[in-house]
Amino acid sequence: EVQLVESGGGLVQPGESLRLSCAASGFIFRTAGMKWVRQAPGKALEWVSSIDISGGRTYYADSVKGRFTISRDNAKNTLYLQLNSLKTEDTAMYYCAQNFVGGKKGQGTQVSVSS
Repeated sequence: EVQLVESGGGLVQPGESLRLSCAASGFIFRTAGMKWVRQAPGKALEWVSSIDISGGRTYYADSVKGRFTISRDNAKNTLYLQLNSLKTEDTAMYYCAQNFVGGKKGQGTQVSVSS
């Protein structure tokens, strides 16, 4: 059974940083493209970032480009998202997901940015 467990969320002030982690199991992690998506209250699910199987190619939404960094450790079956220079509009539930049609999504970790 595919399991994706996110952690690392929290309440921070604008300008601060967080590092999200996603522990993957139940599939061959190193063969799966992965992504982070987020959903703010009352808004649709939004793609944030993607990474290929080796970690050599990464992609970002314009809203987070230059502030967020996606990475992965295939030896640890773990996906990461470094969030820097956080803004109030980054407040959302963040999910990691398998980046293909029908891919699974985790339960999410809450990121709240407020002064």
